[in-house]
Amino acid sequence: GKGKVSAFEVRIPLVVQQEPAPVAEETGEDDVTRVLLADDNRDAADSRAMLLRKKGHEVFVAYDGVQALKECLLHRPDVAVLDLGMPGLNGFEVAERLRHTPGMERTFLIALTGWGQQGDRERSKAAGFDAHLTKPADIGKLLALLRNAKERTRA
Repeated sequence: GKGKVSAFEVRIPLVVQQEPAPVAEETGEDDVTRVLLADDNRDAADSRAMLLRKKGHEVFVAYDGVQALKECLLHRPDVAVLDLGMPGLNGFEVAERLRHTPGMERTFLIALTGWGQQGDRERSKAAGFDAHLTKPADIGKLLALLRNAKERTRA
């Protein structure tokens, strides 16, 4: 009420890094991974794209399966990260079509989805996916897969 005072205290913990984070070396264009992110959750897709761009990747974004397929054909990414439950064409359908498209057979396909049951994993493998991650995405695992994918495409 009138004449009374309130005091608030906000405490924010200080995070101290034990070891400095490794600094990414400047790399040539050949070391850039071209990534397509496809997810009908625009906020999730855009935030993942921003993070991957900060890590030095060239990123394209699609918000449905039809757009994902068009972007893949246009940009020929090294890696396509596909949500399985997208409208238009779902991630399974996009993967199957990419596997039968000349020049896209070696694209590293990652399913990124809320569907994590064993049957979902088996179905994604049968559709042609190389890896299956469940949401929320562990960014460390995603970055490791991107590194592995780039090494595989060079072989």
